[in-house]
Amino acid sequence: MSELIASKIQSNPKYMELVRRRNTLSWTLSALVCIMYFGFTLMIAFTPDILTQPIAADSVIPVGMLMGVGVIVASCVLTGIYVYVANQTFDPIVSEIVSEASK
Repeated sequence: MSELIASKIQSNPKYMELVRRRNTLSWTLSALVCIMYFGFTLMIAFTPDILTQPIAADSVIPVGMLMGVGVIVASCVLTGIYVYVANQTFDPIVSEIVSEASK
């Protein structure tokens, strides 16, 4: 990509809006993942009795096991949300910005 096209892209207001929206989404989802992981870790450290309780009276599966799997699944879901938004929202805007800069 030539420097002229790159400077056109960087000066495009749509590009600035794209960067702002993408950063907002990525920081929000990253914060959610950190809260989940650190929250789970803090629960292990400070409330292990809750996590070691079985999910039912006759079960051997502890609550912590389900919560751990839930954290992993939620992380995958949040990644899927980012990919979906990037493909459906951000990619068309990127294509539009590049086509405008190439003219």
